[in-house]
Amino acid sequence: MANLPDMNKHRGFPSGMPGTGIQFTIRRANPRGVTPLKAIPRRGRPGTAEHRIDAAFLHALWHYFGAEPFERGNLDAARLCLLFGREVVAADKDFDPLSYESLLVIDERVARQSFPESFEAVFEV
Repeated sequence: MANLPDMNKHRGFPSGMPGTGIQFTIRRANPRGVTPLKAIPRRGRPGTAEHRIDAAFLHALWHYFGAEPFERGNLDAARLCLLFGREVVAADKDFDPLSYESLLVIDERVARQSFPESFEAVFEV
């Protein structure tokens, strides 16, 4: 097996959205290289399944990391890209979109506007 880059595994972070097959984390580093983080357009409007999945992922991020910066680690790039540049932003000016060690932080003001349900104590799936 190829020599994979180090990747912090966020123990106890939900692996995905129950009953959907949607993953929130990855098991191992990508042997073809780190998937770059970049903002991608979101289709999910409030009331849609896509919006619920993004809200559930943000809920997990908020209740696991809070307002503190966090390492990208094993968080799924596809899920992060849907929030990146809006609700989740680079934590420092030296951000590397191709590193599992890059630091991110939740922009709480934007996140509360987009997904107020993500900040509730319990998120019903």
